[in-house]
Amino acid sequence: MCELLAMSANVPTDIVFSFSGLIRRGGQTGPHSDGFGICFYEHNGVREFKDYLASAESKIAQFLTTYPIKSKVVISHIRQANVGQVSLQNTHPFQRELWGKPWTYAHNGQMPIEHIPQPSEFTPIGQTDSEKLFCWLLSTLKAKSHPDATLDEVCSLMLSVCSQANQLGVSNILLSDGNYLFVFCSNRLSWITRRSPFGEAKLCDDDIKVDFSSVTTENDVVTVIATTPLTNNEHWHEMKPGELRVFKEGESVWQGYSEPVIHKKTADL
Repeated sequence: MCELLAMSANVPTDIVFSFSGLIRRGGQTGPHSDGFGICFYEHNGVREFKDYLASAESKIAQFLTTYPIKSKVVISHIRQANVGQVSLQNTHPFQRELWGKPWTYAHNGQMPIEHIPQPSEFTPIGQTDSEKLFCWLLSTLKAKSHPDATLDEVCSLMLSVCSQANQLGVSNILLSDGNYLFVFCSNRLSWITRRSPFGEAKLCDDDIKVDFSSVTTENDVVTVIATTPLTNNEHWHEMKPGELRVFKEGESVWQGYSEPVIHKKTADL
């Protein structure tokens, strides 16, 4: 099963601590050994790093644990391939331009690729159902919304589209335009918001701990989303199946619910 990681913060923040825990699951403490990717938003651009090697073994992943890139929005993914060869073109996150902004997306789930509606505006590069779903999602957003739409209008449409995707198969989704972070839970996602007073956190997958009070200010707000909690001494919030939650600068600014779906099979990309 693939795993997801994302961050939304009100100040540029590095994700080295959480990322260090995630990459251990890519071939060491977990079976997700078919590549990894991570995107950091910076102003109006995106720094993207990918590798088709297991993240626990990747020199690129190791480099990122020693090079703290600060960003307000981050999306990451470690892959256990099910559909599509192990290659860079099939490695999440995927990225497309819409309304002059770089949109990034990562997906955890599986569905028959032929059941996904044909995208009208964007073309998949690889062979995964995840990327085709992303292209269809953005095509729908472009066709049914506009750059000046209100947050409520965009989120309501996003909930409807994610709900449709969920009917096709397991679809845990991370999506961002660099400003908002959209998080849809099909069957399993958790989140935690850290703010003052900050405390100590310890990773589940590595013998690493950090005292956030020593590296933050009292005004910092940082939310981390993961497939399963990355720390074992903090309280994470488990999302409900069918829930869409939207974050901006670390704060939850919108949430909505669709009818949950019971999936018979929960394999993942």
